[in-house]
Amino acid sequence: MRFEPEAEEEFEAARGLLVDRLVRWAGEQGLPVDGFLAETALDYRHLATADGRLGLWESRQVEELLLSWLPQQVTELPGEERADAPGTLRTLLRYLHAAQLADPRGPSLQDSLAAVDRVAEQHLAAMTDRTRWGLAKFWAMTAAEQGVDVQDGAAFQRFADQARRGEVAYDQQALAAIMERRLTGRVLSDGDRAEPQLPVVLPPDDELRRRAEASTTVAQLRGLAEWAGQGGRPVTATGRLRLAEARELVDALGTGDKTEGVRSSADLPRLGLLVEWAKKARLVRVVKGRLYAVTKARPVLADPLQLWLRAFDACFELRQPLIGARSGWHIESMLFDVYEHVLDDVLNTLYSLPYPMPWPRLRDTVHLVYRSSFQLDAGSDLQHRMWFEHADRDLHAVLDLLDDLGAIERDRGMADPVFLDIDLSDAGPELLADMPPELAELLGVAGAATDPAARERAHARREEMTAGPVELIRLTELGTRAVRQRLLAAGRDAPLVGELAHASAAGLLGALAEDYDPDAARVELTGWITARGEREGALRQLTDAVRTMTFRTRAQAMLDVLAAALPDGEGERLLRTLRRDTQLAPLALNALAHRELLSPEDMTDAESLLVLAESLLQLVELAGGGDGAEEMLRAQGSQARDAVAAALDSAHPDRAGLDELRQLAARALGTRGARVGRARKARRSPSGKSGRKRRR
Repeated sequence: MRFEPEAEEEFEAARGLLVDRLVRWAGEQGLPVDGFLAETALDYRHLATADGRLGLWESRQVEELLLSWLPQQVTELPGEERADAPGTLRTLLRYLHAAQLADPRGPSLQDSLAAVDRVAEQHLAAMTDRTRWGLAKFWAMTAAEQGVDVQDGAAFQRFADQARRGEVAYDQQALAAIMERRLTGRVLSDGDRAEPQLPVVLPPDDELRRRAEASTTVAQLRGLAEWAGQGGRPVTATGRLRLAEARELVDALGTGDKTEGVRSSADLPRLGLLVEWAKKARLVRVVKGRLYAVTKARPVLADPLQLWLRAFDACFELRQPLIGARSGWHIESMLFDVYEHVLDDVLNTLYSLPYPMPWPRLRDTVHLVYRSSFQLDAGSDLQHRMWFEHADRDLHAVLDLLDDLGAIERDRGMADPVFLDIDLSDAGPELLADMPPELAELLGVAGAATDPAARERAHARREEMTAGPVELIRLTELGTRAVRQRLLAAGRDAPLVGELAHASAAGLLGALAEDYDPDAARVELTGWITARGEREGALRQLTDAVRTMTFRTRAQAMLDVLAAALPDGEGERLLRTLRRDTQLAPLALNALAHRELLSPEDMTDAESLLVLAESLLQLVELAGGGDGAEEMLRAQGSQARDAVAAALDSAHPDRAGLDELRQLAARALGTRGARVGRARKARRSPSGKSGRKRRR
């Protein structure tokens, strides 16, 4: 239910299999569905969202699909019957839950359906709103409206040539809006996927609240708001604190600013930053020459954890007071222009790392951002070095701020070997030759970077990290809590160990198989079993979830992760027990063989046939069923014919799967079986009308 963006063939095979079974299920249930629109919905989740989870549909994804992606991607030509996209999405959501494919960390089925209902009426207007169309759709619709047969390649090419010569009438305002959206980045497109994050472990909020209460910054922000009060405090015409009161606050809040010889509160940098911080956190505000505490912030001020999180989020708005130029005699560093992007990137890089990040690796990662964001061709090497050093000083100022808040902790020590040169000795020459120099430099791959300067920098960084202790940086648990909150708000996946305690057995195993490393999966599974009280009953629920999973490849992954996450040899004992289970024996035998706990010689003839049948059924799924599976069987020729014949003679429990295999073999290999035409049947809706292929 999730694929890497570059795994196009694997995704398309899974999508085809999923939609085929969805359409079949919808027909049995009497529910409306359009196969093409279902494919398009899955394309959206795979291509245009940060997490790519096909089984998770929050209200924002529902809204974006119906009001942005479909209007942008799907072309419904004049005279075509309009498809029921909201109805198809409702059916898809129902099927994902019925087939136990829905992500357990997502909303309930009822909440997802309610989200569809809220925007369903807006969908039709969105589909006809030209400003929401994609560029290709705009010109296809313009051509069709002018009588051009867009299915005729030559006719459409003539239209395109006329459009380039300015001989075609079109909606100029709509096209301008489309182009503006493309230029400003407010358009859904491929390549929006973010890197997945490892699961993290966090203490309860009460413990985090206690730690937040101990934060000096939290005490200072609260003290500043209390000092301002509801009556307010006068400020200067430029909005600064009066000097006498500023001096009092330095002592009261313990900012550490030096007050001797100071002639303006502008010369108290820590206090000035604190005031700006409180403004950005919406704790205080200036109105008519007075600094007031914000009334609506009272509940936040009373809850140290919420106050800490509010202060953390405000860090992203502190660019000017933190690293901005202090006067016209100074200029900002490169970090100033990319401050929010770099801060976000640094925090996401530190998130879920099992080892603290050494400063040289973090610094040089940020340097790559500068190199890609600024033209550095002009200037001497000395100037370049000065620019980078200026930016490094500013980055350290940002880290100081995060350290003071308690979002990160810093220490000195030896860098973990994982941050040294990446060993690509087994990589083929094509990989090394095609690797971008910037990536090769960052990874420290010897000889892969063709830029001599990049090789020199990589060598210098390695020397720096191995010569002695370096600064090591990691997120605190408070920082991890805050970054995770931002990741989730951005639609990214950020697993939390313990969040699956109330998931269904199938939901738990599916999430563990796709998203969890072995250690985190072990902890999560233990917590899930403990939450149910009775171990035997919990294990029975888990094996029953595998038993009822209709997708063979997913059932195998679920059983594999269950066996791997159980402690002290319990997983092997479970698999050996299930070897005698008529329903789960094929999966258990596969798992035992994969772990080299069972050799082919140790299996009976009947068991060997079960393994053969299971392998074929899983291969059919991986090929996407239908045409893909036929091609696979046809390519194997007589070998496939013999294997299929043997599998059909087995006692494999998935009789429906074997029947499908029989029909596929009949079409692909001409073997005896149900006579099915070679042309693929059109997907049909419950009304009997086949789903029509719309254009994208």
